[in-house]
Amino acid sequence: MKNRFLLLLTTVLFTNTHSAQALHNSKETKKIHQNSTEQKAVDINSLMTKSYERGLFNGNVLVVKNNTIVYQKSFGFTDETRQTPLNNKSIFNIGSIAKEFNAVAIMILVERGLLTLDDPISKFDLGLPKWSEKVTIRHLINYASGIPRIESGLTIINDEGAWNILRNNDTLLFEPGTGYRYDNGNVFLQRRIIEKVTGMSFQQFVIKNIVKPLKMTHSVFEPELGYKNRTSCYDMDNVRCPELKFISGWLWVDINDLYKWIEAMNSSRLISKESFQTLLNNPYAKDEGGSLGRYFEKEDLQRHNGVSYKFESIFLNDFKNNITIILLSNNLNRVWDLGHIIHNVMLGKEYEIPKKSIEQAIRKESLYDVNKAIKTYYLLKENSKNEYSFENSGELNKLGYELLRLGKTNESITIFKLATHEFPKDANLFDSLGEAYFTNKQYDLALENYKKAISLGGTNGNAEKMIEKIEKETGK
Repeated sequence: MKNRFLLLLTTVLFTNTHSAQALHNSKETKKIHQNSTEQKAVDINSLMTKSYERGLFNGNVLVVKNNTIVYQKSFGFTDETRQTPLNNKSIFNIGSIAKEFNAVAIMILVERGLLTLDDPISKFDLGLPKWSEKVTIRHLINYASGIPRIESGLTIINDEGAWNILRNNDTLLFEPGTGYRYDNGNVFLQRRIIEKVTGMSFQQFVIKNIVKPLKMTHSVFEPELGYKNRTSCYDMDNVRCPELKFISGWLWVDINDLYKWIEAMNSSRLISKESFQTLLNNPYAKDEGGSLGRYFEKEDLQRHNGVSYKFESIFLNDFKNNITIILLSNNLNRVWDLGHIIHNVMLGKEYEIPKKSIEQAIRKESLYDVNKAIKTYYLLKENSKNEYSFENSGELNKLGYELLRLGKTNESITIFKLATHEFPKDANLFDSLGEAYFTNKQYDLALENYKKAISLGGTNGNAEKMIEKIEKETGK
């Protein structure tokens, strides 16, 4: 097939003649001059087609305005074999977005008078330590509980492991309501409380009270391999992600079912507007978000994203303009950026099509010969500067952290050093290099880079905390 790309399928308010239209501006920057829905569909298709061809997106996209579909299309394949094209019934792991279901289930129980948000979790006889007497459900849904972490590094925790950690740790990370820590222990306990109150499994309660009433006909909890329309995540080298178990209770959805869910929240079909606002606004950490993602009050915009292995999803719920944008991917890439770019298209703002990923271009070499990867980087910068995302510091930062997670600490240091050389005024990159040196127990170099990060504007207090930690560990 030409260019080895397979482009699929469902398009609403869209014709084949539109798909041939290309953006030919040299900077590939475009401002929409027509406000028609049809023209916006053309522009979104140009954006998504080019992004797919550049290896920046594999998944499904849906754009809705005023409850009418503006654009819907599938790009790419269900798994690493690249044999089965995606379609609008393909179901995805949506990561943290699935945490919305337990939060809304909690509010359903509140509205039925079966619990209150200020109930201490000790009330539900979960066998937890004494700290459960001062942790409330409100703390759990806002990640302000301070409960012990159930995750550490790459360790996979199932339900039994989560119980062992929570029941055998007497110390809170912080006093409830005084801090914020995004951790799945809060999600785990919400689901267990729902089971205690209802006498049903969490899955049964969600199916009965959410999935069936909303006619989310393709949604299923943790489908096994081979389940109809199930996708598998894979990386840029077409290697499938590991199928590892985690705490239970993750609902997989197709893109239409996820829209049904978002629309139900917007129209108060399951919980009241007041309950929805309670979940949307985190009183303990306004800038961090809560159970329904992040709410931007000025723009009247909800944004929620989820990542699980190489699955990545995002939706933007623009209340002011009645626009919903959903992207579901099984090949971790540029979902976040594309969601916001589509939003700009819908608002008639200028937008730019993302360039090819320099991180993807040198990733494989970095794993085996980081010095060769550096040479490739500069070669591409010299010969193909306009084709790759050299201006995006996040590309190298992402690669550095992948190497660090894989235990390739020296390689990650090399990439972070390249990043700080290329972006000498980026505080976040010096913070990242400091973390790599800290991991490698090169404390003097870690301190040097954390101090540099602070001098460049800081990293929201992280550099200061790490300096304090290093000085405590080294006795300096």
